[in-house]
Amino acid sequence: MNLYIHLPFCLRKCNYCDFISFPAVPLPVTVRYLTALGREMEMVASVFRPGKAATVYFGGGTPTYLAADDLVGLMARVAAIFSIEELAEITVEANPGTLTPAKLQALRAAGVNRLSLGAQAFKDELLKTMGRVHGVREIYESFTWARQAGFANISLDLIYGLPGQDLDDWEETLERALELEPEHLSVYGLELAPDTPWGRSYSQGRLLLPDEHDVVAMYWTAREKIQEAGYEHYEISNFARPGFQCRHNLTYWENRPYLGVGAGASSYWGDRRWQNLTSLEAYCRAVEEGQLPAGEEEVLTPHRQRGDTLFLGLRLLRGVSLKEYRERFGEDLLEAYGRELECLSALGLVTVEAGFLRLTEKGLPLANEVFVAFV
Repeated sequence: MNLYIHLPFCLRKCNYCDFISFPAVPLPVTVRYLTALGREMEMVASVFRPGKAATVYFGGGTPTYLAADDLVGLMARVAAIFSIEELAEITVEANPGTLTPAKLQALRAAGVNRLSLGAQAFKDELLKTMGRVHGVREIYESFTWARQAGFANISLDLIYGLPGQDLDDWEETLERALELEPEHLSVYGLELAPDTPWGRSYSQGRLLLPDEHDVVAMYWTAREKIQEAGYEHYEISNFARPGFQCRHNLTYWENRPYLGVGAGASSYWGDRRWQNLTSLEAYCRAVEEGQLPAGEEEVLTPHRQRGDTLFLGLRLLRGVSLKEYRERFGEDLLEAYGRELECLSALGLVTVEAGFLRLTEKGLPLANEVFVAFV
């Protein structure tokens, strides 16, 4: 079983963030939420009986906004309710502005063995423009403290295509990130959601972004430099040292079941996908009344499950296994999607090699256009 736990708190909301997160909430709210979270985990374990957790992922928000004692206590609740496999991957997302040596030591002692550090950029002016609560110095401090605390699996998140960012800035960010020698790197192109400060500014013509040509160049530059440093490019936006792919996220890309707890958390179990209530008040009230806090829910048709498996699996550089697809769905992938694949192949966007359907080099930056064929 793979478990996602949403901790929707942060010090300050970034200018581009449209995640379900709430800045600087009062202590009584976090206490109530954590109590509800524990109760939801008990209900989920009772209803779904999912077995031991192979991966646990604490996402947000900023999980490390919480005090060390709260995080350690939550980790203990997870272990008591679900039971965790001996070699489980246990990840905590962290903001460099919310870490201390003591907090990192406490997390490591509690069993957390993977840290996902939201560096985003290595230029103070860019970080300030983004609304981040940390500077470059805090990135280096946090990384050093994490190593000293015993973390041997650290991932850095980086964003390209930022306002005021040029290719030289991006190359400097990549070089400084690689100098730290993390085990994993995630590089994401900026996506603007309408209901964010940057989204509103852009729609009003007050935010200038790098042009599309420069953004594509940033992606290919990242791919070249990170691979040259010895990392495997295993997913469109993700790179890892051998043996350090994110096992939890592979659950999503391989379209395997997972359970999510917390406000706004998503789950995929059986033939259903659902998202929990996103309001803190509505979420806590539902749990306090003894109800699972599910909000939006979708029953997936067999056709939808096949399509999801394809467009999620094509995010992986290895692609979708024809053998595994047949075993899972009882049909030949190339026959079932012959018309779509013929068109995409003619455009040079997908190929079949060694028993896998995958994106070509040309198809990587056009992945969203490819995915539309399977939705």
